[in-house]
Amino acid sequence: MKTNTICVQGGYTPGNGEPRQIPIIQSTNFKYNTSEDMGKLFDLEASGYFYTRLQNPTNDYVAAKIAQLEGGTAAMLTSSGQAANFFALFNICECGDHIVSSSSIYGGTFNLIAVTMKRMGIDVTFVAPTATEEELHAAFRPNTKAMFGETIANPALTVLDIELFAKVAHEHGVPLIVDNTFATPVGCRPIEWGADIVTHSTTKYMDGHGAGVGGAIVDSGNFDWMAHADKYPGLTTPDESYHGVTYAERFGNAGAFITKCTTQLMRDLGSIQSPQNAFLLNLGLESLHVRMKRHCENGQAVAEFLHDHPKVAYVNYCGLPDDPYHALAEKYLPNGSCGVVSFGLAGGREAASIFMKNLKLAAIETHVADARTCCLNPASSTHRQMTDEQLKEAGVPAELVRISIGLEDIEDLIADLSQALENC
Repeated sequence: MKTNTICVQGGYTPGNGEPRQIPIIQSTNFKYNTSEDMGKLFDLEASGYFYTRLQNPTNDYVAAKIAQLEGGTAAMLTSSGQAANFFALFNICECGDHIVSSSSIYGGTFNLIAVTMKRMGIDVTFVAPTATEEELHAAFRPNTKAMFGETIANPALTVLDIELFAKVAHEHGVPLIVDNTFATPVGCRPIEWGADIVTHSTTKYMDGHGAGVGGAIVDSGNFDWMAHADKYPGLTTPDESYHGVTYAERFGNAGAFITKCTTQLMRDLGSIQSPQNAFLLNLGLESLHVRMKRHCENGQAVAEFLHDHPKVAYVNYCGLPDDPYHALAEKYLPNGSCGVVSFGLAGGREAASIFMKNLKLAAIETHVADARTCCLNPASSTHRQMTDEQLKEAGVPAELVRISIGLEDIEDLIADLSQALENC
């Protein structure tokens, strides 16, 4: 099926007389007739459900749709995008290991890798998204277990050279993990460019309506774990905490990663997405292909308007011909990137503050990738504790405004931005 059809009908096929819509299985547990029946589930000898902290049918229907959209072999839902990225990395990394990551990633993910995972004994080397092949190779160590990046970075809006990052990762025998939240599989399918694992904050465009927090992990099924058995003993040697199963042998490349992530990490950490949120997520997925087209059209129009406005110093949007990432966008995102635009006010911090106060249609929120337009000046909100110099070093200078363009009429959006800029 094509992407548009998968959005609407993927993941769930009702039988005769069954619900047409994905059912919400709002239950923490599941009944079995005998202990032996349940035991087969614990031994991974039968498929089924025994406790929603690990798996739930509603979640699995939606995860199957996302796997189809990304062209993967298996997927799972998590409680948030942060949980998805943590699980994806921690599933193959442990104390003493090392990660290579693009430096241009969401601030929360940067902190997760640079601070929290470092406290767990997992080190990281950050590389520029524009790093050369030689510079990427130089970042690897013998104990490197994963490479990470974002298709379109939040909020820097840089575009990852997925094919190059994948080439280097594979030459070192490690998988490339790509967060595809902003592009969505409608805009880009990283697996087709060599990515091995894809993650999402489903809270953003996939949900699309600010209704439920969630995340997803998709396995391509392409990475050969047994070919690198000494690097990934968690997948290639018996798991004594789970009846001695060797995931790569029992489930092959197509299922080993997600099965281990479920039986170990979801079991022990419990970052499950609620069935109700999964149901809402599926409603969003059914219109994702329609909404992304409008988000990209509106984003492009706003970027072009801002680019030509005398009170705007610069615009970051890869759809603009003079953007440094435009060539990569044409390669990886030929149908448009996303609806998020960042720009700097020529009048600096004060002008940005006035602009935000003048907005009428665009709401001031920390959220992005919503049906409704929302806007944020990091210097006066999320990063207000930092000096102007620190803001500049962090890539969010005081004059920067990030706007997430929604599905409203483009003339109304531009009119709101125009009047907000008048007195800056």
